[in-house]
Amino acid sequence: MRRRLPAIGAALAGLALAAGATTASAQEDPAPAQTPQFDFANGDTVATGLTIPWGLAFLPDGISGLVAERNSGDVLRIGTDADPAVLGTLEVAGGTGSFDERGLLGLAVSPTFATDGWVYAYLSTEEDNRVVRFTLDTFDPQPVVTGIPSALNHNGGRLAFGPDGKLYITTGDANDTANAQDLDSLGGKILRVNADGSVPEDNPFEGSPVYTWGNRNVQGLSWDADGDMYFSELGQNTWDELNFGVAGGNYGWPEVEGTGGGAEFIDPIATWTTAEASPSGAEVVGDTAYIAALRGQRLWTVPVADGEAGEPVAELVSTLGRIRTVELGPDGYLWVTTSNGNGTDKVVRYRPI
Repeated sequence: MRRRLPAIGAALAGLALAAGATTASAQEDPAPAQTPQFDFANGDTVATGLTIPWGLAFLPDGISGLVAERNSGDVLRIGTDADPAVLGTLEVAGGTGSFDERGLLGLAVSPTFATDGWVYAYLSTEEDNRVVRFTLDTFDPQPVVTGIPSALNHNGGRLAFGPDGKLYITTGDANDTANAQDLDSLGGKILRVNADGSVPEDNPFEGSPVYTWGNRNVQGLSWDADGDMYFSELGQNTWDELNFGVAGGNYGWPEVEGTGGGAEFIDPIATWTTAEASPSGAEVVGDTAYIAALRGQRLWTVPVADGEAGEPVAELVSTLGRIRTVELGPDGYLWVTTSNGNGTDKVVRYRPI
């Protein structure tokens, strides 16, 4: 295994201000109130020396994380017990410039990893975006879902197994807005498939992996304890979104950005200006959704319940730079990855209060 720069354990100083919260909008009559859950004044740096760590998933041993580097295609093991180490590399297209967002994106570990050893990855090839699965001892990728539209940007890329055991895949419109409203296209959607890539019989559209449509570029999704889905979506020039996931729901892109789509489309439950957010990863812990913000360089925290959102509050404002991914670790800490590039990126975890 190739070794990377050592992890460091110094704590991050300075409590992040809840700046910008008053400019984010939410539904009237918000359900829950904001409840602090993590100590954002003190972060433990788990890994350094990374370049755009996109996917983050955890192995069932309770101590090991897997990180996917977008441009290199490297999959690294990280943890508090050892320095980062490259376990293997997947061949990807991308990384040709600052505007090329293709590469190795989301990761997910099989719910039955102990028996099958599968790790799932969303990656770009010269022909498409696709989901593959592989084992850590062979790194021989097997196709699961292929033919997802690809472009320099708007590639989606998040993977997650839902509470129903199905694999959910977020895709972008691949710079072709028509994809989002085309049910025959896999672009601009959230897809739902079985672990082998086959279509579940109870999907909203018979014979189709499409779960939601009318999406521009979804890069984060998570579920609360009741099994309700929430997902983050990058807007174009005006509004970024936090949405409540509804099977078969049409979220309006490109006909509408933000709220106001009418009965035909589902409105977001919270919005931000694109300067405040450009949201990527999302994780729901308890009654709070944590949204990683790239351009906004902060972590948005949004109280959620029953498909409604309370008042968003910003944490870690300009503390880490661009934040790409947020995941709850098996240790109960909230883990985040940065997306600043050029070997400056890190993985930091925040202890529960």
